Amino acid sequence: MSDEAERRNEQNAASVPRADSLTPADRYQELFVAVQMGRVFEDSKTFVDCVPRGDPERILEDYRRQCDDEGFELAAFVHRHFVPPQQYSSHYVSPPGQPLRDHIDSLWNVLTRHPREHPPNASLLPLPNEYVVPGGRFSELYYWDSYFTMLGLAESGRRDLLASMANNFAYLIDTYGHVPNGNRTYYLSRSQPPVFALMVELFEDKGVCRAIEYLPRLHKEYAYWMAGAEELRPGDCRRHCVCLEDGGILNRYWDDRDSPREEAYLEDVLTARRSTRPVHQVYRELRSGAASGWDFSSRWCDGEDLSTIRTTAILPVDLNSFLYKLERQICLLNHASGQRKQAEKFQQRAQARKEAIERLLWNEQAGAFLDYDWQRGEPREALTSAAAVPLFVGLASAGQAQRITTALQDRLLRQGGLGTSELDSGQQWDRPNGWAPLQWMAIRGMRNYGIPLADEIACRWLRTVGSLYQRESKLVEKYEITRHHDGAVGGGGGEYPLQDGFGWTNGVTRRLLHEDPRHEANEAKAASRR
Repeated sequence: MSDEAERRNEQNAASVPRADSLTPADRYQELFVAVQMGRVFEDSKTFVDCVPRGDPERILEDYRRQCDDEGFELAAFVHRHFVPPQQYSSHYVSPPGQPLRDHIDSLWNVLTRHPREHPPNASLLPLPNEYVVPGGRFSELYYWDSYFTMLGLAESGRRDLLASMANNFAYLIDTYGHVPNGNRTYYLSRSQPPVFALMVELFEDKGVCRAIEYLPRLHKEYAYWMAGAEELRPGDCRRHCVCLEDGGILNRYWDDRDSPREEAYLEDVLTARRSTRPVHQVYRELRSGAASGWDFSSRWCDGEDLSTIRTTAILPVDLNSFLYKLERQICLLNHASGQRKQAEKFQQRAQARKEAIERLLWNEQAGAFLDYDWQRGEPREALTSAAAVPLFVGLASAGQAQRITTALQDRLLRQGGLGTSELDSGQQWDRPNGWAPLQWMAIRGMRNYGIPLADEIACRWLRTVGSLYQRESKLVEKYEITRHHDGAVGGGGGEYPLQDGFGWTNGVTRRLLHEDPRHEANEAKAASRR
């Protein structure tokens, strides 16, 4: 990055007004509860994304003055005082005959949002530069989604958007001390899988900027994930950190709040009512499950019902693999900058984490890394595609990589790609769905070890995406992959309808099309309209 570009980015960041961090629940109090519990909007996320037409305090005062009046209509009041978010679903359908690759390239501008679009007194956190959103109901920047989106931006030659997003993530870390789940006030209490180290690696690989320029932000993100670790004794936990019986530290997903998620308020209240635990415990577990990016999955539950969720009791394979990658990246960049003592410290931390992962998460019987229930002192039995992440970050040995591949092939490989889990729970991060980021990490991870199955997963996934595109002229958030690719359909389950767009599907698919230019999906064209 040139000095002039750096100065321009600093000026952009300096011009961004510091956001009011009040969430909609904080701001609107009993009005918020009434709207969400009364289902004024079909989707709980709609109200938290609304823009107030006037001063929020005055709106709340008006509500308190009027709500007990005879004939008061809550829905009418809300629509009079708030502007619902616009959704762009029709923009994601390709014109007839457009090739899949061209469709993805054309979508980047549709999915791009601009700083001038950040309205005052709304939940949207201002950013200095333009950014790409997933699509549909997801009209803000998301953390781990963006890495997989960036893969496609790079192949589409959109270095401008890569550079803008690089600096947006740096701004978020500088401003809030971490990357929130998304740039909304109601997401500030949690992050998502820490992939900034992977982004930085991509930026340098594509000539967008030098990775070393982001070393201070990598340190800052690491401090967020490890806060309180040094004071822990064996058996203790604090926020994201768990101290093991031997004194080692591994991490878990966490959210600092223990109230219902504001974007799924009614859903969380109803889920908590089905549990015998105190409701605030259930809310914390739901929020922490959302921090994982796998919201939701039987992976975090004791059964199929979401009310049994125990996210904070679980040491996840993928999270600890991403943090190993972060420690390794900080080590390498410190070494490159001549900071040898810092490099040695992070080399030791990465090695200690690797040893703890191998000791606690490697399961010899399953031949794979499995999540670990630290509260019960036992491995989780379920195999999920998170087992591929140690390959993706280069943590697994060659022998482990072969065994993991065998386990994934035998238990999770389906007609349309790599499955998410073996259990059909009705949650979206379970069977029968397949997700673009999970395909990519398995493909890239296996290729790191020269394992041919990577090509087969890529081939099956492209057929799935290409098949649905030829029939419906769009890409979607997730796919049902248990049927033959010719009958590919979008995935289901979870808390909301299938979303079109879609950022990370576009990104991973664009990259895979580039890597296999002879695959039939390169010839897929949008359907003719009837």
